[in-house]
Parts: sequence; C-alpha cells; structure tokens
Amino acid sequence: MFFFLPYQTNIRPWRTPYANYALIAVNILIFLASYYPVTDPITGRQTVLRDWVYQFMLTPARPYIWQFVTYAFLHGNIGHVLGNMFFLWLFGRNVNDKLGNIGYVSFYLAGAVFSGIGHTLLGGGNVLGASGAVAAVTGAYLALFPQTLIRVFYWLYFFIDTVEFPALYLIVFKLIVWDNIIERSVAHVAYDAHLTGYGFGIIAMLAMLGTGLISSGNYDLWSMIRQWNRRRAYRDAVASGFDPFGRTPSKKIRSKAVKKTKQQKENELILMDLKGEISRRVNERNLPAAAEKYLELVRIDPEQVIDRQNLLDIANQLASNNRHEDAAKAYEKFIKHYSSYEYIEQVELMLGILYSRYLHQTEMAIEHLEIALEKLSDPGQKQMCQSELQRLKNT
Repeated sequence: MFFFLPYQTNIRPWRTPYANYALIAVNILIFLASYYPVTDPITGRQTVLRDWVYQFMLTPARPYIWQFVTYAFLHGNIGHVLGNMFFLWLFGRNVNDKLGNIGYVSFYLAGAVFSGIGHTLLGGGNVLGASGAVAAVTGAYLALFPQTLIRVFYWLYFFIDTVEFPALYLIVFKLIVWDNIIERSVAHVAYDAHLTGYGFGIIAMLAMLGTGLISSGNYDLWSMIRQWNRRRAYRDAVASGFDPFGRTPSKKIRSKAVKKTKQQKENELILMDLKGEISRRVNERNLPAAAEKYLELVRIDPEQVIDRQNLLDIANQLASNNRHEDAAKAYEKFIKHYSSYEYIEQVELMLGILYSRYLHQTEMAIEHLEIALEKLSDPGQKQMCQSELQRLKNT
C-alpha cells in the first residue's frame, strides 16, 4: 500500500487570495446544483448528474464554444470535485497573490480553455472537471516558486510520515511525468488536458516574467534560467579566452588579463548565487538563513548592496540575534544607499541605540541620535531618543 499527498507549502500569500476562494466556492456550488444520484427503476442504470449538465460538458466531437469554459466548473462525483479543489487551494493561493484577483481569474479561465483545446486536438472523449485549469495553476506555481518546499504526507505499508520536496522536483517528476506520462492507467482521466494545462501554466508565467508583466525576483524559474545562462556564458567566455567586457589587450599581456578575468567571473558567479539565495530566504521569511548568506556575501565583497527591504530585514534580524557589530554595519550601508527611505529616522535611531548601548561608541551614537531627533515624529520614539542623548552627554 502506498499513499502520497502533498498538503502544505512553506510560503503563505501576503494578501488574502479572495479570487481563489471564490473559484473554489463556485465549483462546489455548481457541483451541488448538478449532483443528483438516481437509479432508473426500469433499466437499473445509475446516473449522478442532472440532465442539464451534459450540454455544458466539453464534447470534442462536436464542441460548442462555451463548453471550453463551462466544462471546467462541472464534476462527476464528490471525490472528483474535492480532489481538484484541494489542489486549487494548495497551489492557487500564492499564484492568486502574485497575479492579483482579476489577473488570477483570467489566467484560470485561460488555463481551462487551453486545456480543453489540447484535449480536443489530441483526440480525447467527452470531458468535464477543473483538473486542466488546476494543472495550469500548478504549472504557474512551479514557474513562480520553484525553490519553495512542499510538505508531503506518505503512507507506505507500516510507515507513515511526512517529508519535504522542492516544488520544482515534486511537480515535474511526480505530478507531471509520473502521474500523467508514465502511469496513464486510470480510465476516464483526461491526461492530455492535464499536460496541456501544465504546459500552458509554465509557459504563460515564463512569458509574463520575461516581458516584465509581473515582477521577477531571484527565486522564480525565469531567474533560474537566466542565472544558468549567465553561468554558461561566463564559462564559455573564460574557456575560450574571450573577454566579455570587450577589451582587446595586446597579445603580450592577454594571458594575464584572461587569468584575472577568470577569477573575476568566478567571484561574480558566487556573489550572484548568494544574492539569489538571500532573496529566496527572505521571500520564504527564513530571515536567520538570509542573514547568514548576507554575511557570507559581505565577507567576499564588503561593498555589495542588496535590495532595500531585504537589507533592512536582515539588519533587524542581526540586531535581534545580538550580532550588534554586523547589524550596525548593515544599518550604515542602508543609510548610505537608501537615504531617501521614508522612515530613515527610525533606522538612524536604531543605529544610534546600537552604538550607545551595545558597541559603546559614544561619538557615533550621538551623531546618529541627533539626526534621528530632528526627523522623528512619534512621541515615544522621540522621548527615547532624547533620553539616550541626555544620558550620553552626561557621562
């Protein structure tokens, strides 16, 4: 006996995914309206759906245009609808958060349409169910959050436990390849609609990330592809002796220049990977790990700067971990590079407190506290700043 069920991701949406909840509710309500299990007393034939359902399911032999949408809101039985809605809940929340409510609903409907077209073109029979659209959402999750972790419950004979897999591997190898290509053994399952949905979801997200229609970070599939391509280009350039910066030194010094360039490229690759790791860890809200990666980054190159919010989160994390000197350096870098931050006075206050209470650098503390005092508007923070300044000047 083997049972395998992904049930949790390690990221949560920043905003309430109203559109995803609405789609789940609509699917369930339509199923309840259509579900009517009866047995014909004469023929003994059992049916579970009302008669009006059949004009809205997708009939590839003679399809009506509306069926490419309506079929995705119909389900054949309770297990069918609950299974689809569970996976829509699992993967749809974060995709909804990324695309927004209107964008998400539009994407979901497009996923249903393209899945239906794929099923029709590949010679499938009559079909109903949201699995093609859900597959599109799952493919979108793969493209947007490939490095997140998915917790899986498994039951293997006498062994019951949970395990975590990276989304990239779980979705590609289990949900796509194994379930829909290798193990095509269950009758009346629209495998081709699933595969079309996965393909549409992945390609659509890559296109939107690549064209800037949605913002790309250092942790989505598009960024992973770009990073891989940059590494490949650097290695090819170094291996061939070509200088990618376009310099054409004389033959006499070219060997030295190439050797230096190789080291530079290796360092750039390391720094690029570290920045990607920092962004990914911050996105997962794993700030302790992000802080460690940041410290590794600045040990290699102290002048490296990361995104504003990431730098502030890491500085706060270092301060909360009592790594006061590292926190002070991070705050100093933040003030230097992001002086236009709307709450910069609070950063100045925090830095002044660090220098005063923990690093015992009185002059630096007074300098930052005086800057903060001029801009602070919160009465409590202002009082704390004044009290700290007075204490320092009286000692």
